Amino acid sequence: MSTIITRKAWGTAHKQEVFLFKLENSAGAFVELTNYGATLVSINVPDKEGRLGNVIIGFPTLESYLDDTCYIGSTIGRYANRVSNAQFILDDITYQLEANDGVNANHSASSGFNSKVFGFEINDDELVFVLHSNDEEGGYPGNLSLRVTYTWSEDNELSIHYKAVSDKDTFANFTNHAYLNLSNGDLTISDHQLDISAKTIITTGNDYIPTGEITPAEPIVLDLNKGINSYYILDKGKLAANNYAALLTESSSGRTLTITTSYPGIFLYTGDYLHSKHLNLNNRYCQPFEGLCLECQLYPDAMNRPEFPSALLLKHEVYSEYINLKFGLI
Repeated sequence: MSTIITRKAWGTAHKQEVFLFKLENSAGAFVELTNYGATLVSINVPDKEGRLGNVIIGFPTLESYLDDTCYIGSTIGRYANRVSNAQFILDDITYQLEANDGVNANHSASSGFNSKVFGFEINDDELVFVLHSNDEEGGYPGNLSLRVTYTWSEDNELSIHYKAVSDKDTFANFTNHAYLNLSNGDLTISDHQLDISAKTIITTGNDYIPTGEITPAEPIVLDLNKGINSYYILDKGKLAANNYAALLTESSSGRTLTITTSYPGIFLYTGDYLHSKHLNLNNRYCQPFEGLCLECQLYPDAMNRPEFPSALLLKHEVYSEYINLKFGLI
C-alpha cells in the first residue's frame, strides 16, 4: 500500500483557493501541507511508545498563517536568508531588493514565496506545488517557474525536491522553514541533541550578514540563553563518515531526525525570535526556542561574496536540489 494523498478546502487567500493536504502511509504516520506558501503544517510520527505526535510547529487554521511573520513551515524563495544592503549586481546591472531587516533583505521580504498561493498536482504518491514568479518580482530578474515536490514514505521519510528554471540569469535559493521539536509538546528544544556534519561555519556580523570569514565549528549546545543563527558548511569527510548532514535526537520521546541533502550547507536557527498572534497546534502562542530550524540551502549573500560558491541560476538551466527528513527512533 502506497501513500494516500487527500485534500480538503481550507479557505482563500489572495482570492485563490487554499487546501489542506494529508499524506498518510500504511502505518498511519502522516504529513499535512498547504498550498499557501507550499507550507508544512504538521509531521506526525510515533514516539518510543508508539504514540503519534506532531514534531513541527504548525497552526490549525489558514488565518494563523496569513498573520505569521516567522515563516513557520513555509517554502522560502526567491532567495533564502539575507542579502546585504538589499541589492546585488548581475551582468553589470544593479538590482535593488526590498529591505526588511534593517538595510538588508531577508527571505525575499514581502514578495517571498511563503505568502504565495501555489498551484498543485497530485501524481500518484507525489504532491507537487507549482509557482510562477514574474520578472522583476521582489527585484529579481527573470520569469521563474518553481516546482516543490513532497513525498512521504512507508518508513517515515519526507522528501522535498526543488526544481526551477528562469528565462534570464538570476539568483535563486529555496529551502523549507519548519520549526522542529521532536518531543511533541515540550515547551522548548533544550532537551534536544544536534550534530551537523560540518567542520566550519560562516562568520557573520551582528546583523547576521557574512563577513566572508570561515571559522571552525564548535560542538552545538542548545543553550536557551544564547541563540544560534549560523550557516554550517557541510564537510565531505564527515558526511561520508556519518551518512547524514544533520542528526537531531530527543531522548524523552526517543525520536530521531536524520537529514540528508544536496545542498552545501545548513543554516541553524534556534528560534530566538519566534512568536505568533495565534495559538499553534500545541494550543499556545509560539515563543522563543520552542522549535529549531535546519534550513538546508545555498550560501547566504552568495551574490555579494564572489569567494563563496555561486548561487547563480543561468538562463534556461535547471535548479535541482533536495532535502530528505527521515524520522526514526533511538
